Amino acid sequence: MSHLTQEQRYTISCLKSNGKNYEEIGKIIGKDKSVIWREVARNKNQKTGKYDCDLADRKAKKRQKDKLKKRRFTNEIKTYVESLIRADYSPEQIAGYSQTNQKECVSPERIYQHIWDDKKKGGNLYEHLRRRGRKNRKRGSAKDNRGIIKNRVSIDQRPALVDDRFRFGDIEVDLIIGKNHHYAILTINDRASGRLKMKRVESKQASVVSAAIIDLLTEWKPYIHTITADNGKEFAGHEQVAESLGIDYYFAHPYHSWERGSNENLNGLIRQYFTKGSDFSSLSDEYIKKIETKLNSRPRKRLGYQSPIFEMNKLLFNHKVAFVA
Repeated sequence: MSHLTQEQRYTISCLKSNGKNYEEIGKIIGKDKSVIWREVARNKNQKTGKYDCDLADRKAKKRQKDKLKKRRFTNEIKTYVESLIRADYSPEQIAGYSQTNQKECVSPERIYQHIWDDKKKGGNLYEHLRRRGRKNRKRGSAKDNRGIIKNRVSIDQRPALVDDRFRFGDIEVDLIIGKNHHYAILTINDRASGRLKMKRVESKQASVVSAAIIDLLTEWKPYIHTITADNGKEFAGHEQVAESLGIDYYFAHPYHSWERGSNENLNGLIRQYFTKGSDFSSLSDEYIKKIETKLNSRPRKRLGYQSPIFEMNKLLFNHKVAFVA
């Protein structure tokens, strides 16, 4: 049964004042007479017995609000939530995933409260949050000293359909720099599915980075269409990459990080495991692959709480063929 609206309560009040009975009122507003009787009994002025639409609406809304607050964070739900937190799901991902899979859960706000309570008691659940509770730092207007890349093609010339994210194969690339600018992690993601590939590189030299991009994307070569990068000199070998993979290569405008929004967001997720100032020199390929698989298997809000692997399979193979990473 749907809730009565404020307009329906106003109609009930007017008709009741004009001597209409519950059955007659119900027929006029399209409700059973028992609904009208229950509405009047629950929401009338208990002292005077008079039914006033404004008072009735306030009482109904308060009752609904109080009802929502009574959802209990039981020990069973806590155990379930904590298991997903320790699997590095965000509170939003936990709530969304639970709703999608019809599992009992609480709101993201309540999960955050539980995490902070746990931290105050000496727990470590907060360590599994993407930013561990840190606030974003405001950026200054630093001068661009990275130069102009030869023969680069502006994102302004990129096909508009890339923005729609309806096909697999429109790629974004970036570098996450390690401690003292030694070693870096190349990140590659598909705009539509969010599917991630990562590889450690020994330097930011364009030749090294270009070779790593080609190596990572060779198995996707039949499916990819475009690559978009920022204006870092590490991507100066774009022509070699474009020729080798048979794709079109584009560059975002300087300091327009939102033009590579998928990559920027994904790098934030990756930073949960490779924090700023980390030494990448001892990282193994196996560990990087482990984190890559973990992120590709986690549900994403923008994918309707499906995983990037699921979304990639849907885009490429329509669920009929499984893609092997």
